Amino acid sequence: MVVADIHSTTFALDGDVVVRLLCAAVLGGLVGVEREASDQVAGLRTHIAVALGAALFGVISTLGFTEFDRVRAATVLQVDVGRTASNVVVGIGFLGAGVIIRSGNHIRNLTTAASLWAVAAIGLACGVGDPTTAAVGTLVLLGSLVLLRPVRRLIRRRWVQATTVVRVELRQGVDPEAVARRFEDGDGITIVHLKVHKHGGQMVLESEVVGHPTTVRHWVTRLATADDVESVSED
Repeated sequence: MVVADIHSTTFALDGDVVVRLLCAAVLGGLVGVEREASDQVAGLRTHIAVALGAALFGVISTLGFTEFDRVRAATVLQVDVGRTASNVVVGIGFLGAGVIIRSGNHIRNLTTAASLWAVAAIGLACGVGDPTTAAVGTLVLLGSLVLLRPVRRLIRRRWVQATTVVRVELRQGVDPEAVARRFEDGDGITIVHLKVHKHGGQMVLESEVVGHPTTVRHWVTRLATADDVESVSED
């Protein structure tokens, strides 16, 4: 009898569901516009898709299992709608990992991955019928992405300390110890590791240099103009 009741139940799309999905698409799109304007790999369409997908999962978890709402004594079927939200979090992690690019010591698109994760939560909030919380979350997210840019530039300009791997190829017959001493002459930088090895018949000095990016760049440029240096590369 319970099975018959379940199969006879139909899910009707109502105005509330439409509002939830549209709210998720609009709020996700707002974040997507900012990412698109910043020329990021995940832009407008991706953020709308993530928010809309999360909202659909939210709608399904809150409205799609109403036919299973029965007294425990009447059925052995139990539904945990919270599992849908938890699996959205897990699933969006794979999508976010796909946009992150690592090249040497540099990692790109972390902010975009985080915005996708946050947009999924915004869409899920819309899907479960809490657009107010979703809207507040969108405003806070956009504020952090847009309004904090000058603060980020200020911090990077004044206090950031980056680690750069500097590789110096010496000319034939050059004493590597003399060049190594110049590594220690850099004002405002710190040499973490310094090693000397031979590659393709040339002596190579390789070191991890810590300092402000502008200071390190000037130091590398000055080092590259030395007569006993063949080439200098950074990673």
